[in-house]
Amino acid sequence: MPTVDLVDENYLRAPIERVAEAVHDEARWRLWWPDLRPAVFMDRGTAGIRWNITGALVGSMEIWLEAYEPPLGGVLLHYYLRADPTAPGSGSRRATVSRRAGHLHSLRWARSGKQNLWNLKDELEAHETGQ
Repeated sequence: MPTVDLVDENYLRAPIERVAEAVHDEARWRLWWPDLRPAVFMDRGTAGIRWNITGALVGSMEIWLEAYEPPLGGVLLHYYLRADPTAPGSGSRRATVSRRAGHLHSLRWARSGKQNLWNLKDELEAHETGQ
């Protein structure tokens, strides 16, 4: 089992095409995950992306987009991160960490992931309401 094993989701009141466009924007990846190097291994278009990741963590990450039909509309964005911390000086060799250190890594990435989701939600929903 990976040290960091996160599953999160958030509802965004925005068209799936706009959410997918934002998720596919590589400039955002550098802002969202500055110490990771994501490499796309499955581009599913408006359904999302799967990455292999190296850098501070080594493993996999996915954003899956699930459209809701009208009248509700919008998108349920699912976020998965399954990875291990890397050894110092290595962007791909797994580090051995204590249970406590593993828990702290999980908390750090959970907070970061949630903040990124909320920021994207705020941005896209403000655009949809004309703010």
